[in-house]
Amino acid sequence: MALKPDRIELQTDVSFFMNSTATRGGVASVSTASTGVGVAMDDANAVVAYAAVASGAKPVGVLLNDVVNLDLTRQHINWHKDEVQQGGKVTLLQVGQVTTNLVSGTPDPGDVAYVAANGYIGNDSDSGANAPVGRFLSAKDSDGYAKVAVNIA
Repeated sequence: MALKPDRIELQTDVSFFMNSTATRGGVASVSTASTGVGVAMDDANAVVAYAAVASGAKPVGVLLNDVVNLDLTRQHINWHKDEVQQGGKVTLLQVGQVTTNLVSGTPDPGDVAYVAANGYIGNDSDSGANAPVGRFLSAKDSDGYAKVAVNIA
């Protein structure tokens, strides 16, 4: 589990698709593979992904669903685990608070949170070009979880 259930959701977005598998709790960024981010609610160009490289990533929100690739003719999506089939729409937290273990580095409470590689949340920017995604409210605990106030608006 990469995201604990004790979270505060003040603003979410459900207009983006995710074409790769991912674990919830990381920062999804605009996919550079798409030709452009669509404006309409069901525009196929509105695609997000976990950025492999932090530099230049444009964050959209913290992923609140697990994105899985299942053979839907053999089994069904586990709605109780909040799973979404690869290529489907995902829920992204833009303003609120999460407790996640997708954290890189050793953050201190009050540090600015940035997008890190592979969707992780880091406490320092590699090149100074990364957009902040919020602020750390805690350091990592013994299990690697940290509380983050998210503000991507």
